Formats: sequence, structure tokens, C-alpha cells
Amino acid sequence: MEEIKEIIVVEGKNDYHAVKRAFPQAEVIITSGFGLNDEIIERIKLAQQKRGVIIFTDPDHMGEIIRKKIQAKVPGVKHCYIPKKAAAHNGDIGIENADPQDIRDALNKVRTINKDNSIIFSIDDLIKNRLSQSPDAKGRREKLGEILGIGYGNSKTFLKRLNSFGITREEFEQALKKME
Repeated sequence: MEEIKEIIVVEGKNDYHAVKRAFPQAEVIITSGFGLNDEIIERIKLAQQKRGVIIFTDPDHMGEIIRKKIQAKVPGVKHCYIPKKAAAHNGDIGIENADPQDIRDALNKVRTINKDNSIIFSIDDLIKNRLSQSPDAKGRREKLGEILGIGYGNSKTFLKRLNSFGITREEFEQALKKME
């Protein structure tokens, strides 16, 4: 990915600078974390109408809350997830800690929510592939989420992301092979 046409939405100034190190030409909106207010939401709506938006929040609980707030108010946004291990430094988790290459890798796996609500995967798929109800399920979901670019989630969240991001059966199988 050489250039990003969409506007990237991040949580804070340090995230902004990290994205700019990876993509100097990128346009970025800062939500100010929980300071996300109506004015910022309006800027994100306008950006979505004009060029599209990629939500790129930290891989933590606060980042997920901000992501869900934006998604609820701005339909059609795209999603980008960075693996926790790429965003971790001295106990702190955030995009600002990621190397430019990790940011580029994450932004090459941008996902859009599938509007047709088709259910391709069930809990049985997770169980069968040791992604649920297995001692190593958490680590396997984390690794598979990284490969697919859908981030980490508990079994319920992971299943929802597999279906809502339109992951195909073939993509899923290839990612499993890559993981093994």
C-alpha cells in the first residue's frame, strides 16, 4: 500500500505521529480518546462522505469502545487492527509504540463490515479448530486474528468478526494453515 485515500482515525497525538511516520502523506483525525465528542464525530462523518474512513484504534478495551462508538454513528467505516504484541512497549499498549512497518502491515489488512449479515462460521468452527473451549484457544485466536487482520477477541467477538468482515471459508482455511 503506497498511498491511503481514506482518512485514518486514531485515539491520540502519539498515534497520529506513529501513523505519519509510516505514511507521511496520510490524513489523520485524532479522537482524543474518551474526549470523542459531537464535533469530532461530525468531522469523521464528513471525512467518510468525502474520502472514506479507517478506524485504527489501540488494541485494548478503550480502543474497542471508541471503535464501537464511531461505528455506531458513522456507517460504512473501515476497520484496521494492529496486533497487541506490535503495539506493546514496557507494559503500555498503543499504536504509538508500533514500528512503521507494523503499521503499514496492519493498514494493508483493512476490513469492511459485510452488510448482508450472512453467517458463514459458527461456534462449531471455532471449537473444531481449537479457537474455543481449548487450553490454547486464546493464543490461537490472537494469532489467527493477526493473520486475518481482524484483531483479537474472545470467542463470541472473534466469531462475530469472522462473519461481519466477510472472511471466506478459503481465507479462514489458508490462515489456519499459515498459523500451523
